[in-house]
Amino acid sequence: MTIDHDAVLRARVLLLGSGRLWPEDLVGAYRVLAEVSPRVYGPKLVDTLLTLCYQSRDPKVEVELAAEAYRAARRLEAGEPGRAERLRRASDAYQASLFALGRRAEGRAVCEELAAAGRSERLATVLAEEGCFAEAAQLDEAAARKGSPDQSFWDLVRWAANLEGAGQYDAASAVFRELLAETRREAGEEGTGLPVLVWELVHFARMRETVGDGAGAAAARREALEVLEGLATTGEPRKSSSLLRWWKTLFVLSGRAAEPAAGPESPMPPFGTENGWSRDVGESFLGMLPGLEAEAAGLREAERLPELVEVRRRIGIRAVVRYGDHHYLFEERFAPCFDEGVMLARRLPDDPARLARALTDRSMFLVAARSFERAFADLAEAVALLH
Repeated sequence: MTIDHDAVLRARVLLLGSGRLWPEDLVGAYRVLAEVSPRVYGPKLVDTLLTLCYQSRDPKVEVELAAEAYRAARRLEAGEPGRAERLRRASDAYQASLFALGRRAEGRAVCEELAAAGRSERLATVLAEEGCFAEAAQLDEAAARKGSPDQSFWDLVRWAANLEGAGQYDAASAVFRELLAETRREAGEEGTGLPVLVWELVHFARMRETVGDGAGAAAARREALEVLEGLATTGEPRKSSSLLRWWKTLFVLSGRAAEPAAGPESPMPPFGTENGWSRDVGESFLGMLPGLEAEAAGLREAERLPELVEVRRRIGIRAVVRYGDHHYLFEERFAPCFDEGVMLARRLPDDPARLARALTDRSMFLVAARSFERAFADLAEAVALLH
């Protein structure tokens, strides 16, 4: 390696100067000095490149900076303190910037490298986006079995969703039953999580209905109604912290069947996980909104109510994707959407299943808003329609 000693001298003088240096100034000096003093300046180069990457608003610049940080992190010596964490951060930034540009094959390769190093969650997400549900579920199982109790909801919901996507319905239900058992235990011992239990039971009822298990679905709905009646009568024994992410995840997952099938050439969101979506997938999913709004307008004008109900629900799910975990004006923002769903479904007297679904959707939203009495009334009406 040929060393440009003049460049090294200029870099050292720059760093020794008394003026404030911006990341753009520092990164040039660190690039030079990392060649001659890698143990000292290699970590600083990675950190500064990542700072610039996070600050960038240009996806092409972002991917170049992330790629350089990734290469620089890989060059750090194996025993270097902080190497693993820097490599993790650089890998995350690099794969995210690749997916943002739609360079999925390259991004997936980085995710496979992360999985080989023991961090498989991101690869599972990418596999689910591309419709490879069975492979994603295998990774989910390993993550769930070694995960902490605090992560059980997220690990088990994602795993069950991918099993269901792979057509392994009995296995998906078995995993979801594990989650229900854990949530019931927490509710019984700690008096928390009752709203989450209601959401889980309603979602489990949908899962069983999908495979024609009417008795199992009815039992889950009855239990949900019983729990919700207790909340409406006496309130929460111990109020949990914000639970909007739990509601958001299960509500969005309930809409997967109405969306186009996922595939390598047409990725879709990884339904069943609330965060970690690839940027290209999230933008594409939300980018369908103008088309759906135009479709809804045409259906409304033609008075094709069954189709309008379905399209308006898909629009509502996208609104929840975007704002479903925002507390500010939560009820005011979403109430019109769920009220409209019920109003439209009531205009279909020969379709009680659609009305029951709209009432259930609104009930679960009202649970999230902690309006338990109104939520109970809606769910009770929905249960009566289905029995």
